[in-house]
Amino acid sequence: MSQTRTLKVRVTLFFILVGIVLALVAVVTDHWAVLSPHVEHGNGTCEVAHFGLWRICTKRLVLGASKDKSCRAFTLSGEKNCSYFRHFNPGESSEIFEITTQKEYSISAAAIAVISLGFVVMGTICLLLSFGKKRDYLLRPTALFYAFAGLCILVSVEVMRQSVKRMIDSEETAWIEYFYSWSYACACAAFVLLFPGSLALLLFSLPRMPQHPWESCMDAEPEH
Repeated sequence: MSQTRTLKVRVTLFFILVGIVLALVAVVTDHWAVLSPHVEHGNGTCEVAHFGLWRICTKRLVLGASKDKSCRAFTLSGEKNCSYFRHFNPGESSEIFEITTQKEYSISAAAIAVISLGFVVMGTICLLLSFGKKRDYLLRPTALFYAFAGLCILVSVEVMRQSVKRMIDSEETAWIEYFYSWSYACACAAFVLLFPGSLALLLFSLPRMPQHPWESCMDAEPEH
């Protein structure tokens, strides 16, 4: 592999590595979405919630005198109460989330995220093996595994988005306002870095194309 192509591969791998870190952060944190109820009075308390793929956390906020009907921007009063979703840990109590969202959506988003991490592990194994002498061809399966990981992250993001939408539209929930938080942004950024970066890595790892019409890929001189 030429020095120019090696440099391109290294730069591409750097962006892919950043995407992997962002994907890991998104999967293990619980700030995908923040939910808040409608507030009729300016004084009192309201309960907001933020959740991720595995658990939900609720906080009780103190409302001050304000014309704003949303309680998401007010000062926190009290401790955060977190619990894992009941379908992941039957011993935990999360009745609110269990009732107001689609259980299948939550399980699907988490399962797809785990599959994405599996592709990341397989791609990393191929990448480490490709560092050996004359093993540049392993960069191609590395790129494919990372591309599949990026696609899985994208699907997980969409499933989570549908889950939040179902929750807000449900008549059984008090949550009527929501916004996506930094974990969700990390997942989106992970896809943006992983998928295009993987395609670029695949292109850079392909063998040199013939320089003359009468040559085949096998006839072309190897790069030094």
